[in-house]
Amino acid sequence: MLEGTTPLTMKDDPYIAIQQATREHRRQHNCEAYTFEDGPSLIRLSMQIQPRRVLELGTALGYTACCMAHGSALTHVDTIEGDAQHALLAQQQILQHGLSERITVHSGWFEDVLPRLNTGYSMAFFDGFAPSPSIIQRLHDLLAPEGILVCSNLQLAHGQDARELSTDLENTRRWKPLPAIEHGHTRVLEKVSAPA
Repeated sequence: MLEGTTPLTMKDDPYIAIQQATREHRRQHNCEAYTFEDGPSLIRLSMQIQPRRVLELGTALGYTACCMAHGSALTHVDTIEGDAQHALLAQQQILQHGLSERITVHSGWFEDVLPRLNTGYSMAFFDGFAPSPSIIQRLHDLLAPEGILVCSNLQLAHGQDARELSTDLENTRRWKPLPAIEHGHTRVLEKVSAPA
C-alpha cells in the first residue's frame, strides 16, 4: 500500500510557510514549538491512505495537520496541542490556509483530551515530546483496524519507557512495520487486525 513513499521535494510543499513561521516563532519565544521536517512525506502518505479521520498529538502551529488534511478532501484532522498560545496560532494558520472546516484544534494535554475522542481513526500521528507507552496504547485503541500510526521522537524516550515502546512497536501481532519517513527518524506502522 505504501510502496514508493519517496519524499516530495520542498517545492511541492504547499505549507512550507507554516513550517517557516513555526521556526521563527520558536526562535523568538525560545519555546517548544518544534516543526516536523518532512511534511511532503506526510502529504504523500495521506494521499495514499486517503484517511477519513486523522488524530494528531502535537500541533505546534498547524504545519503537519495541514499536510495530512491535504491528502484528501474527505479527511478531517483532530489535533491536540498542550500550549494554549500555540493552539491559537495554529487555528490562525489553519484558517489562513482554508482548512478550518476540516481541522479541529483541541487545546489541552493529551491525557485529558484523548478520553473524549471516539475510536475509528484511519491515521494517528504522534509529534509531541517522547511518547509514553500509555499514549501509544491509547492511540492503538483509537485506531481502526489497519489504521496507520506515524510516530516521531521515539529516540527521546529513555529507560523503562524506551524498552516498553520498543517491545510494543516490534510486536508483529499488534503492528506491521511500513517504510519510515523523515529520513528514517519517524516510524510508520499499520495496526494489525485482531483475528476473527
